[in-house]
Amino acid sequence: MKITSVAATAVRLDIPYPLYAGEGAGTKFEWGMRSRSTPLRPTPMLEYVLVRIDTDEGVTGYGEAQADIGFFGETVEQVQAAITDYLGPQLIGRDPLDREYLCRVIGYRGNGCAKSGIDMALHDIAGKLAGKNIADLWQRKPIEKITLSWTVNVRSMAEAEELLEAGRKQGYRHFNIKVAPDPKFDVELARRVRKFAPECFLWADANGGYDLATALDALPKLRDAGVDVMEQPLPPNRLTGLRELKKQGALPLLLDEGVVSVADLEEFHKLGLMDGVAMKPARTAGLWDGRQQVEYLERHKLMFLGSGLTDPDVSLAASLVLYGAYGLKYPAALNGLQFLAGSWLKTPFRLEDGALRVPRGPGLGVEVDEEKLRRDSQG
Repeated sequence: MKITSVAATAVRLDIPYPLYAGEGAGTKFEWGMRSRSTPLRPTPMLEYVLVRIDTDEGVTGYGEAQADIGFFGETVEQVQAAITDYLGPQLIGRDPLDREYLCRVIGYRGNGCAKSGIDMALHDIAGKLAGKNIADLWQRKPIEKITLSWTVNVRSMAEAEELLEAGRKQGYRHFNIKVAPDPKFDVELARRVRKFAPECFLWADANGGYDLATALDALPKLRDAGVDVMEQPLPPNRLTGLRELKKQGALPLLLDEGVVSVADLEEFHKLGLMDGVAMKPARTAGLWDGRQQVEYLERHKLMFLGSGLTDPDVSLAASLVLYGAYGLKYPAALNGLQFLAGSWLKTPFRLEDGALRVPRGPGLGVEVDEEKLRRDSQG
């Protein structure tokens, strides 16, 4: 079997709930993320790149890439160019199952979003060719459902109350909050959420938005307010600061943006900077390295949380397959259903009592509605 074409199509989805650009990155620092000093504005839609890889035997694989210039330095145009002009041509005529060659092409540094879309599509092909779900190819017995966490990303307590109630009405019982740079607001928000849902798993994510002094002061207060874990309190290049927070031990520390590959994870662990990782296949160039990271976390008895990049459809399916295959124990912050309206799947995902079923069909387990995709991408 040979790859005959690699296509990257830009697609958009509307957002029914406000998703504020700039939220979470509170301080100005050198890593290049957005600063919260930038005026916050509701983002009306998000753009993605749907990747399609065709083979000479009629097997087609789909992947999906999130483009986020603020966090990962990739626009939709850059993702498309990386796939159609550079990565895709290297795949034409190659065996889609030649993992050694494909790993050299995909690598793990640079263009992670674009590479994640390609990696997902190649996994999809491998599963469809074998007539098996990816979890079965991995010889894993997946759990049936993944419980979800509702994202609370707000600028006022009144807005928080409204959003919490909206989540409860849709069946969510667990919540994650976006925090930083204002610890006073963050602590009050945590108290409100804990009071609203006393039994919930409460996950705080700063997206690197605190400085060290603020984080050292805020984390014990967030713990006392009911927070269970803290994700990325400092920018990912503040290694000595992360080590101080780990020594403080106020909350379990989960890393995110800085963990691009299993090599990063291993180094951060050896340096004593973390208690676990908030996994995102869309950040780690796809499922291949994402799986290695999860297995590293398992071997070293570190926390494995499931997260995403507001993933729709195919990318959401890939995350569910990975998390289901490795028996995710905590509610996942997969908020595609919360923030996105619409789907390109023949059978869209449906929330069931605050959870999503893990896809079990061949490949990634979902079918793309190509006719609807053509209409939407042309519109």
